[in-house]
Amino acid sequence: MTGPTPETAIDLAESRPGPAKRTPSRRGGLRGPGLVGWLFILPALAFYAVFVLRPITLTLQYSLYTWDGIGPSTWAGFGNYVKVFTDPDLFASILNAVKLIVFFSAIPVVLGLAIASTIRRIATSRLALVARTVIFLPQVIPLVAAGIAWSWLLSSTGVINQLLTLVGLGGVTRAWLGDFSTALPAVGVIGAWVLLGLCTLLLLAGMSKIDPALYEAARLDGAGPLREFLSITLPSLRQEIAVCVTVTVIAALASFDIVYISTQGGPGNATMVPGLEIYYLAFSERQVGVASALAVVLMVLVIAVALPIQRLTRDRKS
Repeated sequence: MTGPTPETAIDLAESRPGPAKRTPSRRGGLRGPGLVGWLFILPALAFYAVFVLRPITLTLQYSLYTWDGIGPSTWAGFGNYVKVFTDPDLFASILNAVKLIVFFSAIPVVLGLAIASTIRRIATSRLALVARTVIFLPQVIPLVAAGIAWSWLLSSTGVINQLLTLVGLGGVTRAWLGDFSTALPAVGVIGAWVLLGLCTLLLLAGMSKIDPALYEAARLDGAGPLREFLSITLPSLRQEIAVCVTVTVIAALASFDIVYISTQGGPGNATMVPGLEIYYLAFSERQVGVASALAVVLMVLVIAVALPIQRLTRDRKS
């Protein structure tokens, strides 16, 4: 029996699998796709750092000093924050913003639920399309134009008072934006009118995702429209309601343009809100330190109100 020839031995050696080649790992560090991902988000991070984080940091710094915006500054510590909570006018502006939450948030969400539920029932008709367009129209109109238009409507000789006089209620007519007792509610009505369309469209979009079989099953069980709304519609819109409440509450606390155009904080300080107060303190009275402290307080207040809403929604969802 003859052994393998030299040519056969060479072929067998070449056919044996060699050691596996090691490929460089891409898990550690910022190599490969990780580096590419960071390069993609780097412009956004730079933009956020320059236009968001840096102004917040400077505001925190200015709030600890007494400064007129031009000359040298002096250390004030937490004195500016103490003034925010002890000065009646400054603290009243925060209370006015909290009161506006009822008009900017509660009214648009409640009315939005009712209107969206009604539109859903007539979704196949042309009236539904017209209703959605008309209700969302305030979101398209600039807030400055809306404030000017409502200032005309609510003036002592405006359309609102003319209609009240026409129906025999001339005794209740007044300059709604110029009366101490009605100025803040009148501003709240303007804000509710502006935000109603947004809430209605968000809630209507949420209702379109609800399975129609749920309503059919409820009707077979004898449930009426109210029971359908409370048992099916409302629980299914938890996420959308949370978004509406968050957006409208922030709009109430950070309101500026509508108040500035319609009342400029008057009469007196009846409609003064933190955003407008910060503007006056920084650019009219040259109290940059106090204005910065009020801005920081407003930021903390917005976060303190918005985070629990988001946390509650996330816990319920999980």
